[in-house]
Amino acid sequence: MTFDAVTEWTAAQQRVIGLVGAATTAAVGSRVPACPDWTVRDLLSHMVGIGADVVAGHEPDDHNADWTAAQVEARRDADVTDLIAEWRGLTEAMVEHLRTAGDRPINDIVIHEQDLRGALRIHGATDTPAAHHVRDRFAGRLGDRLGDLPCLELRGNDWDWRSADGEAAVVVAASDADLARALVSRRSAAQLRAWTISGEIGPYLDAFAILGPLPETDLSE
Repeated sequence: MTFDAVTEWTAAQQRVIGLVGAATTAAVGSRVPACPDWTVRDLLSHMVGIGADVVAGHEPDDHNADWTAAQVEARRDADVTDLIAEWRGLTEAMVEHLRTAGDRPINDIVIHEQDLRGALRIHGATDTPAAHHVRDRFAGRLGDRLGDLPCLELRGNDWDWRSADGEAAVVVAASDADLARALVSRRSAAQLRAWTISGEIGPYLDAFAILGPLPETDLSE
């Protein structure tokens, strides 16, 4: 698939706006399983806040908890309509950022769109160029974190990845979408163990905690 950051980011933004715009009041106030400290409205506040901070040049390398919490708190009194309006107002500046400063914002919008879909129980957008781009990027990060561990293979329906040459010591087999979410720390250790068809996944689990501890409960979208 051909990947264009501007096309993919704006398409994801429109999908998210459509999802939250159509959500009921109860759904907007419900918890996000992948981000259990946040409601759907909080997650949207974070997504809008990322855009505001990125275009303002206020983006720490580690996307730390204080930074993300401030985005949500600053929009505590905003409703969904307000948040959508603010985000749309940032689109032009974000497009310029994507063209000139790199495509890192693709990571956030792809990951959080799926977090949102998990909360709303609306499947979709798992087979886009952006989803593949983020999956491949984080597979590289996983490889870097594995160090000297023997070869790990992730075996999907249409996608296959190995951390090193040679025969795999551990094979994890699941859907392409589940493997992509596992790469961004959105699948539990129990799920990774259940999908391991060869070898022992235990020594590899810490490497999957790229974006924080693995969830304590199983996740799906």
